[in-house]
Amino acid sequence: MKKILVPTDFSENSFNALKYGVNLFAGEECTFYILHTYTPALYNAEFMAYSNLSLDEIYRIRVNKSLSQVVSRIQKEVPDARHSYKKIGCFALLQDEIKNQVTEKGIDMVIMGTQGITGAAQILFGTQTIYAIKEAICPILAIPAHGEFYKPSNLLFATDFEPDVTMDHLKIIKDIARIHKSTIHILHVVKDSFSYDDQEKNKNNLAEFFADSNHEFHLVRSETVAEGIINFQKENYPDVLMMVRHKHSFFENLFFRPVVDKVGFHLSTPFMVIPVFKSLNKIRQ
Repeated sequence: MKKILVPTDFSENSFNALKYGVNLFAGEECTFYILHTYTPALYNAEFMAYSNLSLDEIYRIRVNKSLSQVVSRIQKEVPDARHSYKKIGCFALLQDEIKNQVTEKGIDMVIMGTQGITGAAQILFGTQTIYAIKEAICPILAIPAHGEFYKPSNLLFATDFEPDVTMDHLKIIKDIARIHKSTIHILHVVKDSFSYDDQEKNKNNLAEFFADSNHEFHLVRSETVAEGIINFQKENYPDVLMMVRHKHSFFENLFFRPVVDKVGFHLSTPFMVIPVFKSLNKIRQ
């Protein structure tokens, strides 16, 4: 059974992320943990109406009510007998609580919207999403604002063929491909001076791992990894972009520098990041 954590700020963007995740794992036995964190700092007239309660208790009541509404809505809009929902409302910082829940509950994936209530359309990722991606200790799937769910027929897995990527890290890609009978497009971007033989062994390991999945390898030459991935995406229209994030890898340069705005990254594509650290536990079955 998969355990999916979905943070929410009760915006349509965050509900959209939840809805995407529920559709992504349609028919699979899953528990969705819907998380809302709060750090109340100011009193107002509405809160003061609960004069016999502490501010924390007031927030807890309101948050629990809002979480119940989210659960009722998703069950109505996307009913699935194999899905169950658990509500988590707590006084904490969001990123701290994400890490806590992932560790405590053995979360398999975090799914969140790219923008929250105050998200501006021209911004690629909101601050919370950027931080969650950079600090992720399990796979995280970022869903663009207002993006509708489409059956992910084509998955784009961009890789640098690094040897520390184990098949355990990539199991989530294989699972999604199995559920939706997707084709996995394995993309490697190189410069002209690259010798493909250098990483042939790692490429063969991937081919063996994905042997029972529809998959294709693509070698693209480009001056930068960022432009290679983004140009491939523009030409082939993948439904989900997937990438492994190492410490000190090209990931940092790809998504946290001005090159993104320069080449016009597609905001309509869900983006999965799979962290690879020595301390990362095996992705759970």
